[in-house]
Amino acid sequence: MIIWLNGTFGAGKTTTSKELAAIVPKARIFDSEQVGYMLRHVLESVPVKDFQDWRPWRALVVETATQILGYVGGVLVVPQSVLVERYWTELSAGFAAAGIPVRHFVLHADQDTLTRRIESDAVETGARQWRLDHLTAYESARPWLSRTAETVDTTNLPPDQVARSIASAVLP
Repeated sequence: MIIWLNGTFGAGKTTTSKELAAIVPKARIFDSEQVGYMLRHVLESVPVKDFQDWRPWRALVVETATQILGYVGGVLVVPQSVLVERYWTELSAGFAAAGIPVRHFVLHADQDTLTRRIESDAVETGARQWRLDHLTAYESARPWLSRTAETVDTTNLPPDQVARSIASAVLP
């Protein structure tokens, strides 16, 4: 099974994924951004705004997840924003074709909270403006995200409570 944590920057995907991996049996985090980093040097001649725009990224995320689950089993927790509906459709169709069930959650917070969290992030300060610039794309994606995912409002919840909520939704 894959537990995909979607949403924009500042919603709590990374922190929640760590909490979730600690409480869901046989769970491990699969950071699909690493696939994008791997492709950067190979596809640098094909300029894109986001590595998700590279079709190979989407196919390799599906294939990598499939290989990992086939090798070790368990649950993959994927903390990754996907704000283009066509990309999500491609990913979910790939997982379905591989026979992998996916639980898709959108971690949501109000605009002020997201902005505050992004501006106060002391870990990746170089990405601050890029993250702030993507808040509009998230708002545009919310209609299709609400149709394809379960929304968890993280505005006033600490990550451990968000993780427990998700775990209770996916565990028998």
